[in-house]
Amino acid sequence: MSVQVAPAHPGLRRWGGLGLAALAWFVLYRVNLPFWDWLIYDVFGLDPDSALGSSLHFFGYDLVKIGLLLVGIIFVVTVLRSFMSIERTRALLGGRREGVGNVMAAGLGVITPFCSCSAVPAFIGFVSAGIPIGVTMSFLIASPLVNEIAIGLLLGMFGIGPTLLYVAAGLSIAIIAGWVLGRLHAERWVEPFVFETRLRGEIVDSTAGLTWDDRIAMGREEVATILRKIWPYLLVGIGLGAVIHGWVPTDFFTTYANADNPLGVVVAVGIGVPLYSNAAGVMPLVQSLYGAGLPMGTLLAFMMSVVALSLPEMILLRRVLKPQLIAAFIAVVATGIVAVGYTFNLVLA
Repeated sequence: MSVQVAPAHPGLRRWGGLGLAALAWFVLYRVNLPFWDWLIYDVFGLDPDSALGSSLHFFGYDLVKIGLLLVGIIFVVTVLRSFMSIERTRALLGGRREGVGNVMAAGLGVITPFCSCSAVPAFIGFVSAGIPIGVTMSFLIASPLVNEIAIGLLLGMFGIGPTLLYVAAGLSIAIIAGWVLGRLHAERWVEPFVFETRLRGEIVDSTAGLTWDDRIAMGREEVATILRKIWPYLLVGIGLGAVIHGWVPTDFFTTYANADNPLGVVVAVGIGVPLYSNAAGVMPLVQSLYGAGLPMGTLLAFMMSVVALSLPEMILLRRVLKPQLIAAFIAVVATGIVAVGYTFNLVLA
């Protein structure tokens, strides 16, 4: 006598599969850094302080990290936005509440300690969800610029005064720059595919009546679509970041960005923009240059430009933003950073 086994309930398969996928994502994210430490430094035997070892480790670790963030954030945001139309999202965060939205987005950025490239996946998810571009820009600026790592390091190295000034300046730049970009109606400079919601290859005009299977399918398809469009930019951006990682012309910096040069802040920002690092990575250099006599405002402007405006970040953003918006973003943020640098030099002189 044969025993028939009842097929698994569709809901069990769905949620069980999602649970396994989430567990796999979490494990991969946690083992990413130890894996590249082991592979580059133990297996290949490269010196962590060498240019080659540091660059290879940077490329492998950041490529996997940002890829995982893209997959996770875009999937979650796509499923969430399937419950809320773009029009409702804009009504909630746009219009006369946009200034409040900029403040909220900047505050969210402070508690998410991403570097500039790691913040890009969340930025893409927010834009695709219909959140106003100016509000989303406030998050993109604040996330790498002001975070608990930078605050803790600044507090320990320079005390409460410069730390509070840094936090206030960073939040002000994020809020004001996002508001200005919002006033420019910059949505027209976002690539059209970002705003499209698709299910099984077809554009979805209304998300009403979708099943959970439909919403999960939308999430998977959105991840695949964006990864197909962005992966060349991801490779180039991270590759460029790896090449210039740790490269800072300190002699040039101390010669041309010193207190005697009235354009020292501009020079510092010009040096910082092409570089790519997070606050923890650039802070030892800031401390060293401060000990060499460079003004605090100049150094904070340099640090802000490194963590908030990086060339690899611009390459990643180019796939979803048109050149006009990238240029406006760089101009507005860089202007704010330069103004903060000169203000700090006056206040802390």
